[in-house]
Amino acid sequence: MAPAARPAILVVDDEPLSVQVIARLLDEEFDVHTALSAEEGLRILENEWIQVVFSDQRMPEMSGVEFLSRVRERWPDIIRIVITGYTEPDDIIRAVNDAGIHQFITKPWHPDHLLLTARNGCRLFQLQRDYDRLSMELKLTGPVAEKRLDAQRERVRRQYHFDGLIRGEDSPVDAVCTVASQVAAYNVPVLVLGETGTGKELLARAIHYGSPRGDRPFFAENCGAIPDQLLESELFGHRKGAFTGAHAHRVGLLEQADGGTVFLDEIGDISPAFQVKLLRFLQEGEIRPVGSNEARTVDVRVIAATHRDLVADVRAGRFREDLYYRLCTFSLTMPPLRDRRGDVRVLAQHILERLSAAHRKPATGFTEEALACLEAHDWPGNVRELQNEVTRMLILAPGERLGAELLSPHVLRGAAAAKAAPAAPAGAAGAAASAIDVEALALGGPLKARIERLEASILLETLVRCRWNKSRAADELGLSRMGLRAKLDRYGIARDHLQRRH
Repeated sequence: MAPAARPAILVVDDEPLSVQVIARLLDEEFDVHTALSAEEGLRILENEWIQVVFSDQRMPEMSGVEFLSRVRERWPDIIRIVITGYTEPDDIIRAVNDAGIHQFITKPWHPDHLLLTARNGCRLFQLQRDYDRLSMELKLTGPVAEKRLDAQRERVRRQYHFDGLIRGEDSPVDAVCTVASQVAAYNVPVLVLGETGTGKELLARAIHYGSPRGDRPFFAENCGAIPDQLLESELFGHRKGAFTGAHAHRVGLLEQADGGTVFLDEIGDISPAFQVKLLRFLQEGEIRPVGSNEARTVDVRVIAATHRDLVADVRAGRFREDLYYRLCTFSLTMPPLRDRRGDVRVLAQHILERLSAAHRKPATGFTEEALACLEAHDWPGNVRELQNEVTRMLILAPGERLGAELLSPHVLRGAAAAKAAPAAPAGAAGAAASAIDVEALALGGPLKARIERLEASILLETLVRCRWNKSRAADELGLSRMGLRAKLDRYGIARDHLQRRH
């Protein structure tokens, strides 16, 4: 028997009107077969591919439970559902034990409920068949599957190894990774400090996969993103009915990660009340799901991270001192991107390659001018801001090479301000210009010098954005071409200015 194109359902009831109503309801989505007796239903099952059987409980020849018991013996994978007007506990228990009833539908039934039950029954039938198929495949290909799993684990280890933290030569991250690789081998808590977007979670993953726990689970949770009750449920789990909306038992991340590592990001944002609960776990190694009196012991390594100054928070009474020392057996600090400008070029190229593949838009790299601007920017949002900027450039790029004119105005302005200090030209004007230090613009000084520094920055930013088209830049700035040229000569600004200042 070949399976039907649509799921097939059998409806068995000795009342013709009831059979007709149910068949009409289900006919739009399913191939519906009907029978007015249990014997007729059995004959249909011998000749048709049926996934779900609906049977009335009260029928003259045999009851619905008796009929479905015989169905279970011959076709155990069929989903069996009883429609009944009686809900005595003894009948229900006997039906479950004898016939393996999957669901009861009481009379009078609602059309939407009946239709949903049919859909769920067909889905359950398919899931059972998929499970049986996969179990058989696993038995037949066990050794092969195990080798594939080992290969996958090795790929993950390589991806999140310390070498996977993208950086340039002689990066400040090298020193962090050297220490972290030593700490990874020891089962001690680690506190990772650093600004948002510096890659604290990547460092935590590298520590996990570089440790003896590397083949066990790794879970990450942002503690600052959810309220206490939900955070407690996420980490410790809960029992059914523990609070409104707890419709089923939930296993918390700490229990799921038994033998592995849990990364708690933004640990400095948790409330004082939750700090006490977390401290108890770190001290005792025990969890107690919400709504349960039963404590369970788990073996989990905790790596925490924060952008806050926890020492200052401890002094101010915002963070428990005992919890701080429990978390900070060893601390590591990820440097911000402005302190690792040599990494920007490598990071930008790596991000571009990944985004190019994800968005299916070819891109070969950046112009030297664009890279110089990227390296000059301070990146207050760190790597996340850099990724956003590269994404923007890729989307706007007309070709495969990304130029500086694609950069956001604020990035161009920052790069121009950092790079617009001119070479010393000759003459009195040159002497004045040579004193201009654009990088110190915000530090004060005589008004005339500060205005000149700002003017040099605006000139360079506009030229980069206009792709060094002097006529277009002069028009945008409200200058004549000769006036623009005079200002460029005064400040020593040339097209290779960004590169030679790098």
